[in-house]
Amino acid sequence: MIKRIRIEDREFLRMKTTRRFRQGQSLDQPFLLPPALTDWLPAKHPVYAWDQLLEQLDLTAIRDTYGPKGQPPYDPRIMVKILVYGYARGVQSSRQLERACWEDVAFRVLSRNQHPDFWTLATFRRRHLTALGDLLQQSVQLATAVGLVRLKDVAIDGTKVKASASKHRAMSYAHLQEREPELVAEIHGYLDHLEAQDQAEDAAHGSDQDGWSAPPALADAQRRLATIQAAKARLEAQAQARAAAAQAEKTAQAEAAGKPAPPPPEGPAVPKPKAQTNFTDPDSRIMRNSDQAFIQGYNAQVAVDADSQIIVAATVTNQAADSPHLLPVLDQVRTNTGRMPRGVLADAGYGSEHNLDGCAARQVPAAIPPEKLTHRVWRTAPSPRGRIPQHLSRKDRMRRYLRTKGGRRRYRRRQCSVEPAIGYLKTVQGCRQFLLRSLAKVEPEWRFHCAVANLARVLRRADRLTTPGRRGALAWGS
Repeated sequence: MIKRIRIEDREFLRMKTTRRFRQGQSLDQPFLLPPALTDWLPAKHPVYAWDQLLEQLDLTAIRDTYGPKGQPPYDPRIMVKILVYGYARGVQSSRQLERACWEDVAFRVLSRNQHPDFWTLATFRRRHLTALGDLLQQSVQLATAVGLVRLKDVAIDGTKVKASASKHRAMSYAHLQEREPELVAEIHGYLDHLEAQDQAEDAAHGSDQDGWSAPPALADAQRRLATIQAAKARLEAQAQARAAAAQAEKTAQAEAAGKPAPPPPEGPAVPKPKAQTNFTDPDSRIMRNSDQAFIQGYNAQVAVDADSQIIVAATVTNQAADSPHLLPVLDQVRTNTGRMPRGVLADAGYGSEHNLDGCAARQVPAAIPPEKLTHRVWRTAPSPRGRIPQHLSRKDRMRRYLRTKGGRRRYRRRQCSVEPAIGYLKTVQGCRQFLLRSLAKVEPEWRFHCAVANLARVLRRADRLTTPGRRGALAWGS
């Protein structure tokens, strides 16, 4: 027999069940005292370590650009903290950063509860782009201070990053030559048509045109013609610059050999028919990425400490080949760290006699295969024995070295150091496409990405990272 529960008993059970849950505060309930920002996050939240780490940066180059006049701007240190923390979490959009300063408690802690709008963030990033890129050297110095940069071996590699332009907005020099007379004929034909139409209308209704406003169709054709002519001039200037550089190199070689200088070519240099330029970002080039797909982009280079994956050098170029950039990146390592590494690792894309000679001149032992290593050579080929023959060239010596056990073990460090660093930049920080255009802007953008990756690795790997108390601490140089 089912017992009936009285209404009073059911109300008592409902109230008893309700009391088991914690009741939140009302949205319109005022606080007696304003709460501290640190009350909204747990004591071991990583934003406190980020806040203290970013306090170590020297932002004098940014602070000196502000004067005493006008409205007081946002503190540059707060703006840099917002950008660095946003990039570390894969947020690059200025509108998303503005939204995070309102909705994300960690961003509110870094910004000290200030909320710069997206236009202010975008203007700050564009105005101080060079100074933000120079933070890479400071990040290397911070990593060195905690013992993460040893330079026992430096691994160098490049990756293709999409430009802020479509490959469908590119056109070859041959196509430009074809389109230019077509547009000229179209403009002249349209002008003849307008003239005939104006004469017919003037005869019927009288003259009522102002005589200076270009019709929309004619203005559009003129803009396309001007764009094509500018692209042609740009390709021709590049061809002439390359021809002048090649002539200067031939003259220098002839003078070094004691021979007469070769005569310069007759007439101006003409671009190759397949030479292309992009209307949106003229500095970008069509390149083949690791997926064997053609993209409109840049070739981004990095040099990574093989032990800690700290990026010690970074640059961007619009040359698809990796080989010409090994020695400049190696020299940048010395500039950023103050010393040369004890060794350099690179893949077959950097294998050339010039690079091997340059590494030998800098007294940096290299492990660079002259060609791509096959599975048989890499895994199953027997190690060479005996003394090294004296007649071997540098490439032959390098092939022999990479077949030894020590050479294989050392070269294997390349794929587990520089490639994960590039993967982190593209996957975690979302640097698969540049936001800015032109080579002068994408290079500091890439260097800033690398600086953020270094700061994130310092927080993960530094053995002096502790969190005593509520906010955590970093003991630098102790």
